[in-house]
Amino acid sequence: MSVTVTHITGPGGVTRRRFIAGTGSILGAATLAGHATAAQAQTGRAAAPIGDGAHAPALVIGTGYGGSVAALRLARAGVDVHMIEMGMAWDTPGADGRIFANTTTPDGRSYWLRTKTKQPLSNFLGFPIDKDIPRYTGILDAEELGGIIVYQGRGVGGGSLVNGGMAVTPRRENFSAILPSVNTEEMYATYYPRANAGLGVHTIDPAWFEAVDCYQYSRVGRKHAQRSGFPFVFVPSVYDWDYMKQEVAGTVPKSAIAGEILYGNNYGKKSLQKTYIAQATATGRVTISPLHKVTSVAPATAGGYTVVIDQIDTGGTTTATKTVTADKVFFAAGSVGTSKLLVKLKATGALPHLNDEIGKGWGDNGNVMCGRANHMWDATGKLQASMPTGGIDNWAAGGAFAEVAPLPTGIETYASFYLSITKNPNRAAFSWNAAAGRAELNWQTAWKQPSIDAAKTIFDKINAKEGTIYRTDLFGTYKIWGDHLTYHPLGGAILDKATDNYGRLHGHPGLYVIDGSLIPGNTSVNPFVTITALAERNIEKIIATDV
Repeated sequence: MSVTVTHITGPGGVTRRRFIAGTGSILGAATLAGHATAAQAQTGRAAAPIGDGAHAPALVIGTGYGGSVAALRLARAGVDVHMIEMGMAWDTPGADGRIFANTTTPDGRSYWLRTKTKQPLSNFLGFPIDKDIPRYTGILDAEELGGIIVYQGRGVGGGSLVNGGMAVTPRRENFSAILPSVNTEEMYATYYPRANAGLGVHTIDPAWFEAVDCYQYSRVGRKHAQRSGFPFVFVPSVYDWDYMKQEVAGTVPKSAIAGEILYGNNYGKKSLQKTYIAQATATGRVTISPLHKVTSVAPATAGGYTVVIDQIDTGGTTTATKTVTADKVFFAAGSVGTSKLLVKLKATGALPHLNDEIGKGWGDNGNVMCGRANHMWDATGKLQASMPTGGIDNWAAGGAFAEVAPLPTGIETYASFYLSITKNPNRAAFSWNAAAGRAELNWQTAWKQPSIDAAKTIFDKINAKEGTIYRTDLFGTYKIWGDHLTYHPLGGAILDKATDNYGRLHGHPGLYVIDGSLIPGNTSVNPFVTITALAERNIEKIIATDV
């Protein structure tokens, strides 16, 4: 299905107020060759949305990492697949000629059904930075769940549309703590390599990194880390480095160099639209229904499952409700989406045999953010590539891995900015509030303290060595830590607890979980490579034994 996007573009020119408003988008974003946009790089499309009364041999709920792996592998095994996506297709340029809004100028494309932006940073240079926008089914969902805001991608490609592209495989010695029921050797011998190949993962050319202005911020971050005795590591990415070289040379449209990240990347990043989904639709066996939301899954009288789906418009209004059947259903709506749906289905009796582990084990991957104010001789650069490529690894000693993140504001800020992933033991649970008719999460903001303590093992030491201080103007008035959010939701349907060891839901044959909700709250690094590799492992077994 091709969805026409009516874009809401802002006024031309950059005023001081507009610059400040856009800066928060870029700061929060810290987390293919040629001129093709994301849409043009795709090789297939659903010809029409799924119809009422349709039947699908395999129905995949969601189009993120796990769902895209499942769709591709099932299709190549000869199974017809229909994918249901709540967000838009993101395949039609707007009036400005681009599919995605620029990070400095958020508009209706930028947020999921909000009338005001909810940027990860609330302030910059003493000014509040959120702005009014038209309500629209935009690309970034800032979902407020109790004591935390969870940032999620909405659209065909899921989180791959809005993340920073850091494609990190955990250190082998950390893996048994991440997924204790999974064989470490087979993951590192087979499934991590398969995932990295499928995602198009590569590492930056070190010589080019040393030479270009746009990674001065990362080189300053490296210097400060190493001066304090911390190892700095290059981190692989799904960005097309050859394309970025051309951006710097001025021979192609700018993307990372223009700060594109949080609200989508128009050119250089290899999102799932360009990799797994493009390959899946090219089989001719995979179709996709954007702007569709699954509300119920229940056993069908004749076998398989009855699935109820709402079709929505770009204002979020339901325009049709459809009932379809499926032989097998794969839950791949992301940690929050899958957990909320399963909790609802268990509590309302639609899937009564789900076990009591549903909704449990949810974590934030220990995310916490901070900034440091550097001396004037440690300028971080006016031009900063929006794709981070390095990190500070203090996991073994202090339980923290810190991404050296960009602040591509277009001015010199003399600031270093970081997103830390930490060893936070706190886990929350989803439960069903029958009176309110919704699933709720019991996360508490105070549970972020272990993350702050772990991050301080790095940045207190760096500040002491460099004679610098924390920035206090990014997350509120005189507030150092961004402890109100996560970009990396994980858990809620834990592998080998809520499911068997390959994602089969207990009590209901033919139902599977194949996304980040299988992982119990932490991966020690950015999680999407692990989500992809685990999905590759699980779908291989499911195809061999269940299909």
